[in-house]
Amino acid sequence: MKRESKSVTSSLERRLNSYALAASAAGVGVLALAQPAEAKIVYTKAHVKIFGNGHNAIYHLDLANDKQTDFVIQNSSYCCSGDGWGDDFLWEIGKGSNRAVSSNRYVAALPKGAQIGSSQAFCTRAKSALELDFGISTITYGGNWKNVKDHYLGLKFKYKGNTHYAWARLNVSASPNITATLTGYAYETIPNKPIIAGETRGSDVITVQPASLGHLARGASGLPAWRRTNSVAASH
Repeated sequence: MKRESKSVTSSLERRLNSYALAASAAGVGVLALAQPAEAKIVYTKAHVKIFGNGHNAIYHLDLANDKQTDFVIQNSSYCCSGDGWGDDFLWEIGKGSNRAVSSNRYVAALPKGAQIGSSQAFCTRAKSALELDFGISTITYGGNWKNVKDHYLGLKFKYKGNTHYAWARLNVSASPNITATLTGYAYETIPNKPIIAGETRGSDVITVQPASLGHLARGASGLPAWRRTNSVAASH
């Protein structure tokens, strides 16, 4: 049976062209989001408790999600039953020249909105955020992080040979032992540019999940794989 061919009307053709342009624009938008290098701030959500002396007591903070440890946040404690005292520390160790903002001999607990940049004083070595000393009938604390919520470590670190500024958000409780919860972190992708503590929204912010970076972590080099994945999905 011979099929009859029909011409596409000019009205339908215009509509098809409009749909194609809209789809193309949407595709460009998705691809732009898939490149954190174009974002100025990369924010990673988290919910990690750091406590005790076991495997939960140490967290390796990877600010750029490149599988490289930039800081170690550690909660360590020991007890001496003979004289009834002990110490409990929450402290950070920066890799290489990576450092945290300091205040009064301790790691600073910055409020939301604080600017983190070259004007800040950064520690020169590993420093405590909070110390706990307890005796038979006394408990004393030292540091800036006793029972705080949504406060920030101000950080600077080396990434691809350049200095970048970052923050890590923590809740810390001391009752009396110290438990910290990391709830998120972010870094500024432009070298040497300050970052605002707690900034997680805006046109210059991209939010990622630690376990869902995939091609995002590879930037533009991941786009061919992104296209292949979506082409396969479209063919089914």
